[in-house]
Amino acid sequence: MNTSAKRALIPLGIFLALAALLFYGLQLDPRKIPSPLVDKPAPEFSLPDLKDPNQTLTRDILIGQVSLVNVWASWCPSCRQEHAELMRIAREHGVRVIGFNWKDTRLEALAMLQRYGDPYTVSLYDPDNKAGIDWGVYGAPETFIVDAEGIIRHKRVGPIDAQVWAEEIQPIVARYQGGKP
Repeated sequence: MNTSAKRALIPLGIFLALAALLFYGLQLDPRKIPSPLVDKPAPEFSLPDLKDPNQTLTRDILIGQVSLVNVWASWCPSCRQEHAELMRIAREHGVRVIGFNWKDTRLEALAMLQRYGDPYTVSLYDPDNKAGIDWGVYGAPETFIVDAEGIIRHKRVGPIDAQVWAEEIQPIVARYQGGKP
């Protein structure tokens, strides 16, 4: 094969390599993206409470008991989808659920909680993604399991339903209840 024929095959080779990468990427589950924060202390933050803008919430609210930190927004359809399950978890399982209202407006977020109920012990308000960046948030909903010492033990990307709760979240929460791994 002459040199010009070999050069003509280079674009084909590049195309096939890119197609193979794309095919491989389509097989991956975006919910299984590992978080570099797992098994590390939750990032520091200082954010206003959604309901009381005069109250500042810090990482200290994560200390003392296992928490689900749920990233949500009123504009997020998947957040509304999981909302009833969060209400059930808070009511039936006594798990502390902390809201992390992200890239939202206060009025719309409060209206959603008024309409669908409020499963959150408190809700952090992060309209400008100040703390979301440190937490590695890139979408909503996302849920972090934080143990009683403030260590992130798990990150879930996507909505929580009864099956996800029973098979993925509840076993991890149970493992860390009382602060004991």
